[in-house]
Amino acid sequence: MKLQRMNRRALTLGALAVSGALALTACGSDDTGSSSETSSGTTAAAGNIDCGDAKGQLLADGSSAQKNAIDAWVKAFTAECSGVQINYKGGGSGAGVTAFTQGTVAFAGSDSALKPEEVTASKEVCSGGQGIDLPMVGGPIAVGYNVPGADNLVLDAPTLAKIFDSKITNWNDKAIKALNPDATLPDLKIQAFHRSDESGTTDNFTKYLIAAAPDNWKYEGGKAWQAKGGQSASGSSGVAQQVKQTSGAISYMELSYAKDGISTVALDTGASEPVKPSTEGATAAIADAKVVGTGKDLSLEVNYKTTADGAYPITLVTYEIVCDKGNKSDTLPTTKAFLTYIASEDGQKVLAENDYAPIPEDIIAKVRTTIADLS
Repeated sequence: MKLQRMNRRALTLGALAVSGALALTACGSDDTGSSSETSSGTTAAAGNIDCGDAKGQLLADGSSAQKNAIDAWVKAFTAECSGVQINYKGGGSGAGVTAFTQGTVAFAGSDSALKPEEVTASKEVCSGGQGIDLPMVGGPIAVGYNVPGADNLVLDAPTLAKIFDSKITNWNDKAIKALNPDATLPDLKIQAFHRSDESGTTDNFTKYLIAAAPDNWKYEGGKAWQAKGGQSASGSSGVAQQVKQTSGAISYMELSYAKDGISTVALDTGASEPVKPSTEGATAAIADAKVVGTGKDLSLEVNYKTTADGAYPITLVTYEIVCDKGNKSDTLPTTKAFLTYIASEDGQKVLAENDYAPIPEDIIAKVRTTIADLS
């Protein structure tokens, strides 16, 4: 009966997601221009892309969480804007912020907002300005696992905290059994994988544990993994590959990486039903976020303890970090044109087609205004 209720809820959320996507992209739905096929096989409307004075090569680095989205955007943008090359390395949020504050990239992607000391450092490369956070990509952080015979695993925050802190070490542990009374759980060692590189995904995943399981997760959090034990792998693709090939494995990754047979955990949040990771669940969680940035900075505070039906709490927001003033004259036109496209209705539509969550309209409208004023 619980599975049937979850299926009915999934169908309802799916219908809401379709209607929400239609509302979000209504102004662009009549586009009859050309389209480009994205890296995942979906299509991105490209007829409305304004290339402006975009030219030459643009270098960027940062969040691997958004790389699948960036790849899709780049393919559509460069198909329309001849002579433009955009190279997004995707080396992780920490690497991206470092590259930005050193002035080696035009913009960076980060799953965490700039820290005060990073804002200070950015003033050295943003002449007369500073680095600002522009929320551009939303997405659920799925907890992927590889446990033979356990197809619909339910976990809660305290249990997850104990698993990733090496306090629960076997899949037939009584705490896991209590949450999955009808499941056949094997006598199998848990292989918990975390990110080896500094990662905004780690930051957001541990922020969830800190907020939702404070008695069981005593670490400060941040981009670097702090808990003892477990195994590590580099990048979202790295941990996903480990889960896929390791029996007993569990890790955290963006939903777009939880593919090719990787099962995902449904979270018991206190809502009426456990919540599976989904783009509509992430958008619902982001809609409950608060803008806490000042000036032109639009950093958000996510409510990781939400118990709203259908809201998936382990949700990250990836920011594009750029100078509000003092951008390099040779890269500013291309930076503005590309950011304008990805924040547009057509650009945000690409997210839902690639397992990401569009930024809610009231927030993305502020992003568009800010991009227009970049100098």
